[in-house]
Amino acid sequence: MKRNATAVWNGTGKEGNGHLSTQSGVLDKTQYSFNTRFADGVGTNPEELVAAAHAGCFAMKLSFVLNAAGFTADVIDVNCTITLEGGSITNSHLVVAATVPGIDKVKFDECMEDVKANCLISKLLNVDKTYEVTLA
Repeated sequence: MKRNATAVWNGTGKEGNGHLSTQSGVLDKTQYSFNTRFADGVGTNPEELVAAAHAGCFAMKLSFVLNAAGFTADVIDVNCTITLEGGSITNSHLVVAATVPGIDKVKFDECMEDVKANCLISKLLNVDKTYEVTLA
């Protein structure tokens, strides 16, 4: 399986602008610029997309791991915050809230350790990863 996306940039880094498109069409010439990345402009930015990828991958992997352990979550809510400092991404912080009928904390924690070790985007990101986890 291969997936792709395209970025087009016009002009200088600060005054220029660009757009992003994905193979699926979910992003179709979605605007990004200096202001969307480093200020409060309207559009997206690479760090936001990394955060979305990490949150989405982590939530789906947790669902698979829970299913393999015999549980089905009612809801898995993952919020990811990417920290950009000194020109590098330094941290990916995940806040995980899950409602999983019938699971105890020990089993859930085992599942979380599996996900932390095996989520594809977690493995891709060579940064500190921190977690806040709530099991309801």
